[in-house]
Amino acid sequence: MLISLYNSNICLINTKTESYEVSEIIELIKKVPKAELHLHIEGSLEPELMFGLAKRNKIKIPFRSVDEIKTAYNFHNLQSFLDIYYQGAKVLISEQDFFDLTWAYLLKSKEDNVVHTEIFFDPQTHTDRGIKFDLVINGIHRAILKAEKELGISSKIIMCFLRHLDEQSAFKTLDQALTHKDKIIGVGLDSSEVGYPPSKFERVFNKAMEEGFLTVAHAGEEGPPEYIWEALDLLKVKRIDHGVRCLEDEKLVQRLKDDQIPLTVCPLSNVKLCIFKKLKDHNLKKLLNKGLIAMVNSDDPAYFGGYLNTNLIECQMALNLTKEDIKRLVINSFRSSFLSEDEKKKWIDQINYLV
Repeated sequence: MLISLYNSNICLINTKTESYEVSEIIELIKKVPKAELHLHIEGSLEPELMFGLAKRNKIKIPFRSVDEIKTAYNFHNLQSFLDIYYQGAKVLISEQDFFDLTWAYLLKSKEDNVVHTEIFFDPQTHTDRGIKFDLVINGIHRAILKAEKELGISSKIIMCFLRHLDEQSAFKTLDQALTHKDKIIGVGLDSSEVGYPPSKFERVFNKAMEEGFLTVAHAGEEGPPEYIWEALDLLKVKRIDHGVRCLEDEKLVQRLKDDQIPLTVCPLSNVKLCIFKKLKDHNLKKLLNKGLIAMVNSDDPAYFGGYLNTNLIECQMALNLTKEDIKRLVINSFRSSFLSEDEKKKWIDQINYLV
């Protein structure tokens, strides 16, 4: 009886200790400075804002209330998500709409102590609806200038080509971007992955690089590891967005490790889109253990149920991430950013001081 009681007390002490450690790590997540490198601004359109903009712009949407929109956010794969994603984007009409959308995300970033963001936007989603390219980029850019001044958040903008559209459309979009090279730092590739390999856009990316744009691409989320190889070899990308299927190819893992290619992983998104059944099944920890430069991002947070801190906290709990894991993830985000080396060092020094 005494032995049993003694053992149960040990378990109680261990449970309390573990609970304290988890609480301490969560507090660390909240206070440490962070960078977010994989965020689609259209994917930060919260149901309340979607409903409000639909009313303001007199746009008909197939939802009678905010609750109906929330209910619709129930996806079974990437395409079913994209169907409602593009539908929601229809409420974005004016430059002020794009400002409001971006500003709302940046306010959320401030709450999460995100100090640097690299924001994706999908111009073809809007220009194909008759919305002018200039209007879209100017609204987004105006918000990031305001955030830098008032919130202390730095930002860079990356323009993505929609891979389900043709090469000609991508070239047209690139041409439209040339007068905004002071606002746009790079080009990316997103939308439906399967059946639309990176090689389809090799010529467009080559032209973008000639114009001085940096390159990134979504690859290896739903698509096979071969898409990651193509993004590296043909599109000359600086980062792979997602990339979680790389572990299926050991040679690819070694390539990513040798070349120090970052993976902008989006855990809650991967679960919501059924890439992984549950968060505890996610391979984030394995990517770190392989020595890869992985980090956590929110992708389309309004649709996938969590901004950056929520992603980190839920990963910590599901995957038993340690303080050192969190430190690596956050440092990786700054290392992989398009900030200057001095800016990277400033933030990494702060993280080292806190952890």
